[in-house]
Amino acid sequence: MDVKFRECNPFDIWIWLKFSTVPSMTERQYIEEVFDSWFLLGKLGGFNAENLQVQESGVDINYMTYDIDNAQSSMMALMHNMGEIEYEGLWVRCWFDLGTSDAFSLDILISAFKQLSKEYVTIEELIVGGENEDWPINEEYRNSSLADYN
Repeated sequence: MDVKFRECNPFDIWIWLKFSTVPSMTERQYIEEVFDSWFLLGKLGGFNAENLQVQESGVDINYMTYDIDNAQSSMMALMHNMGEIEYEGLWVRCWFDLGTSDAFSLDILISAFKQLSKEYVTIEELIVGGENEDWPINEEYRNSSLADYN
């Protein structure tokens, strides 16, 4: 699976997936579950690089002391919105407002789709940001069809 980045505005970003064949209904369910799960974790503040206590503690986390005060004092890192998941031929796209969530959220999404591609459905390409010339983004449609998960 190739991963490419185009121009990226975290408050207005499209994620594009290209497949080797048109995804079946089952494959679409997998794709949608990855996007929905990733967004839910982001909506709940799960992608907060200011509070990576377990990661920063190193390999040995036995009997680690978790500093809840430090966790509560970090700035919130919340995703704001997710649009509808759209399909056209070999392509799938979805719009997001990543809000204040940190960029490592994209690493997590990329890792999830890499594994999905190995196990379930071959993804040829994952593109973060930008627009495809053969599938233009209709600004009016995007602004009127956002799924607001507030």
